Amino acid sequence: MALVTGASRGIGRAIALDLGRTHHVLVGGRDRAAVDAVVAGIESAEAWVGDLTAGPVPRLPDRLDVLVHAAGIEDGGPVAATERAVWERVFATNVFAVAELTRLALPALRAARGLVVTINSGAGLTASAGGAVYAASKFALTAFTDALRAEERDNEVRVSSVHPGQVDTDMQRALVAKLGVPYDTRYTLTPDDVAATVRTVVDLPPHGTVEMLSVRPLHRR
Repeated sequence: MALVTGASRGIGRAIALDLGRTHHVLVGGRDRAAVDAVVAGIESAEAWVGDLTAGPVPRLPDRLDVLVHAAGIEDGGPVAATERAVWERVFATNVFAVAELTRLALPALRAARGLVVTINSGAGLTASAGGAVYAASKFALTAFTDALRAEERDNEVRVSSVHPGQVDTDMQRALVAKLGVPYDTRYTLTPDDVAATVRTVVDLPPHGTVEMLSVRPLHRR
């Protein structure tokens, strides 16, 4: 069984559809209608609806083979112009919700000797002007993933961090519009590219683990 958060669109949706070829998928998201639409396209799946930043976490199974944290948001600008509320909102989704769901899911992951995959970003490795909030949250996610991997190794729970470059999603289009530069899909990955990367991690035999994987568009500006 696999649980994918942020699975109603973009990267999370692509990952859920791909994992649906081999797993029963819990399709995570906030919007029931959007989640149901994804569930309808998977042979064996069910909705897992909730707001992980507020309120109780939906019921988890007793055994969980794969947990993919694909939910994430981008916001903020220059440090001098970004208020605390923005920092708190981004960290609530990109870090705090990930940590809490993982904590609650660990018994099920340990029972299955499962796998945790965090969908991070190139911004979790390097930061640039105007991107402090998002990058800081992704750097924190990198640290969380590294620590979790070390803690769970003896429990045979594998932990992988996937760092895509620019991906053709609604988030990326909004970011490019905010920057005021032309949008060109020649310089982006597709959500399916990221799903294929996650598939590589999932399909590795259990005696090995992909600890960190960076994937970038072939063509760069």
